[in-house]
Amino acid sequence: MAERRRADARRNLDALLEAAKAVFATSGVDAPAKEITDRAGVGVGTLYRHFPQRSDLVIAVLEREIDACAAAGGPLSADNPPEVALTRWIQRYTDLVATKAGLASALQSGDAAHQALREHFYERMSPALDSLIGAAKIRPDISAADILHAVALLSHPVPGEGPDYGRHLVAVFVDGLRNGTG
Repeated sequence: MAERRRADARRNLDALLEAAKAVFATSGVDAPAKEITDRAGVGVGTLYRHFPQRSDLVIAVLEREIDACAAAGGPLSADNPPEVALTRWIQRYTDLVATKAGLASALQSGDAAHQALREHFYERMSPALDSLIGAAKIRPDISAADILHAVALLSHPVPGEGPDYGRHLVAVFVDGLRNGTG
């Protein structure tokens, strides 16, 4: 019986995280809890049992997205030439930053409240990107941190421009990574 409860709890947690991801994308992180629980098919009590504070839920969704982006490096490397794998991973990272309002700001801020998220981000993303960089032919003076910071900065919304503008700027940046590599 305990195993069944654990399996139910895992399913509920997964449903809540998926629902929160979708709701945050359309309604923002301040969306009503009821909107999230309705979408997940669970009660509000289940939400608060797993995530006593809204910030706990937001961080869990972001960490899950960070983990998925970092994990994409291996399959991209296995299925593509090194430069293509790196470019596709950077595109995925760009989408992560562009669709998670506030993620870039949280990662760049000195706010102590964001410290754990920052640490998780760099612990997961840096090794994934280092592996991709090591295989690709790019400028030798570029580090994983350079790419992570540049994409985050280029993905900030620009007044009067949509998210495609940030993707365009990142594409220009990626082209520049190969400059001078013969």
